[in-house]
Amino acid sequence: MIRDRLREIGGGLPRPFWVLFAGMFVNRIGTFAVPFMAIYLTQARHFSLATAGVVASLWGAGSMIASPVGGYLADHVGRRRTMVGALALGGCGMIALGFAHGLAQIAPAVFVVALVGESYRPAMQAAVADIVPAGDRIRAYGLVYWVINLGVAIGLTLGGVLAARSFLLLFAGDGLTSLAFAFIVWRALPETRPAPGAHGSAVRPQGLVRGFLAPYRDRSFLAFIALSALVLLVFMQHATALPLDMVAHGVPRASLGLVMAVNGILIVFVQPFLAPRLAARNRSRVLAAGCTLVAAGFGLNAFAHGAATFALNTALWTLGEICVLPIANAVVADIALPELRGRYQGAYGLCFGLAGFAAPLAGTATLQHAGARTLWLGCFAVALAVAAGHLALEPRLTRLRMARLRAGG
Repeated sequence: MIRDRLREIGGGLPRPFWVLFAGMFVNRIGTFAVPFMAIYLTQARHFSLATAGVVASLWGAGSMIASPVGGYLADHVGRRRTMVGALALGGCGMIALGFAHGLAQIAPAVFVVALVGESYRPAMQAAVADIVPAGDRIRAYGLVYWVINLGVAIGLTLGGVLAARSFLLLFAGDGLTSLAFAFIVWRALPETRPAPGAHGSAVRPQGLVRGFLAPYRDRSFLAFIALSALVLLVFMQHATALPLDMVAHGVPRASLGLVMAVNGILIVFVQPFLAPRLAARNRSRVLAAGCTLVAAGFGLNAFAHGAATFALNTALWTLGEICVLPIANAVVADIALPELRGRYQGAYGLCFGLAGFAAPLAGTATLQHAGARTLWLGCFAVALAVAAGHLALEPRLTRLRMARLRAGG
């Protein structure tokens, strides 16, 4: 029984996928520096809270630019070279960042390390699309999503231990795990980028600007990433606004961690078993159902008063998250022609940067000026509108997806 279930979850996926899977796990257990950045800047470098916030936002700005740049490089110099270069340079930069002292050193270094180090992501996502057949992509992206969350959960625990000893160990450990991922890709992953015209779908040669902007001229895809950015704007309220509202309702600090742990626990124990069942469903309808769960989970926070109700609501939006994020990656992989996969994944990754930048600003401003109930009911309305948008886009997106899969062989 267990063997059959494991075969259903991961059976039939090619060896290069498992190389990426292992590399992502190694890399994510080294997620030390960014989660502890604000604490490091205020306690070790004695920056003010405002200055620490500005410096931390530079990481988000660098990551936002890294996504389209990394996607462009993945399509032009190859997935493997982009990943090895980004991870190696990013890892060395992260170690060097641990030795920076003054604001004039740290601020630009944070931006550059994020820009270089995070540009591996579109190449990794495009490589998954290259090596995994369309019918298995939801399972594959679901496993990538699962191992990232598992690695981060372990990394946060290890990061707390390292931070208690030395902040320098945070940066060194983070950088070394990136270098380890680069080594794994260099030694064990072949180049997966399709040769031009290999699937009979070659795109015409384009200049730098037109080639860079190719995904943004695809109207159906633009509508899809606009919907994705909006639901991510809601989803990312869990990082800032939700803890603030729980504290305002008297939830003790110890219970805050338990409530947020519901998210990771459900992802680790539910997501791998749910993904094979979602793979057989219409992509847009699964996305609409997931956005509805996100709407319900965040909207019900308007009526929550204690840790138990916040935890129940967290379970709802986590189930929505499981239905939305891996499915969206598979949709992007399906509708991108092989020669443009990196750029399409980079354009989709840009949604995360935009939402990560805007969500804390919008959430805290709404909490301060309009109150928590307005924030959560607003989240409910936005996520529900996104669900309706996915249903409205479904005929166009399904036709585009099928056409692109045929064109891509």
